Amino acid sequence: MRNQHARIAQLVGIIDRFTLLSGHWVAWLLMVMVIIQSLVVVFRYGFDSGSIAWQESVTYLHAAIFLLGAAYTLQCDEHVRVDIFYRDFSPVKKAKVNLLGFVCFLLPMYGYIIWESLGYVLQAWSVKESSSNSDGLHEVYLLKTLIPVFASMLILQGLAEALRSFLVLSGQPLPASDDHDPAAAI
Repeated sequence: MRNQHARIAQLVGIIDRFTLLSGHWVAWLLMVMVIIQSLVVVFRYGFDSGSIAWQESVTYLHAAIFLLGAAYTLQCDEHVRVDIFYRDFSPVKKAKVNLLGFVCFLLPMYGYIIWESLGYVLQAWSVKESSSNSDGLHEVYLLKTLIPVFASMLILQGLAEALRSFLVLSGQPLPASDDHDPAAAI
């Protein structure tokens, strides 16, 4: 049993490291988005010229940051939650709520998003869907692919949180780790 708990803890660590690395990568996308948006403004008002592709790339990056950063937000426990009662719960009660939340809400909801988005994404890929603007970006199908990726990453991080809760409930909490500390991730 102890060996099984060690394997679960190891799996949680692997998922947490993946989410942490993806969160850091997404943070760089935010910097790229700010630079591109600044250039759009400078060129529009400073040189009276513009680019539809640059403007669309800001929209694409904004969507990518939101979609790919959601799992990191969950890992850092910064997601939206009404925690009037939760914040005063003991670690065991929090673990029960988190495990129940994963099984009853997160897994079904994001599983449904994956299921429903696959046809949408496959259709976009089959026609290599592109921007409706002639000067726009031609990779709309790549942006749409982020929908099931987003849901999969949330399910994966939700699984890590559920396994962490399972370990707490079985009396085997994970040791404190900088990987799970949002302040250490900055």
